[in-house]
Amino acid sequence: MQNFEIQTLDEGGDKGALWRDLLSAIDAITAGEPDGIANMANAAALLFEYLPDVNWAGIYRLVDGELVLGPFQGKAACIRIAIGAGVCGTAAATRTTQLVEDVHAFPGHIACDAASRSELVVPLIRGGELLGVVDLDSPNVARFDTGDAAGCEAVAALLSARI
Repeated sequence: MQNFEIQTLDEGGDKGALWRDLLSAIDAITAGEPDGIANMANAAALLFEYLPDVNWAGIYRLVDGELVLGPFQGKAACIRIAIGAGVCGTAAATRTTQLVEDVHAFPGHIACDAASRSELVVPLIRGGELLGVVDLDSPNVARFDTGDAAGCEAVAALLSARI
């Protein structure tokens, strides 16, 4: 197992550096590994371990026209999500990042964990094809910002090539 030096925000690090370190770690651990499930699992584990104030981190895969739960860290989650439903389904339908400050104000939000208050969902796209979404939840309102969105988009771009 590889050891990663990821500066946490608790150590006085900045959010940009944290996301660069996470991207580097995910790159290192997935490089040369052909198994997409293994790569998704390690990415979810690193996101969950190093992002502060996150209570769920994982991937939903596009399978037969719907989002199906993939590797994740956190409480048990919704298994299937229709395209267009909730935050994840909206990200999949629009193929755009969804940055939601308060999920309870999001029309049609699907509450897999009642403790989640904010959410960041980034589509996984390769060659114009939707593969799924990266989903991050937090128990804090407005936990995620545009810096998190940009960092997660970079992770999603890397991961899309390795799943």
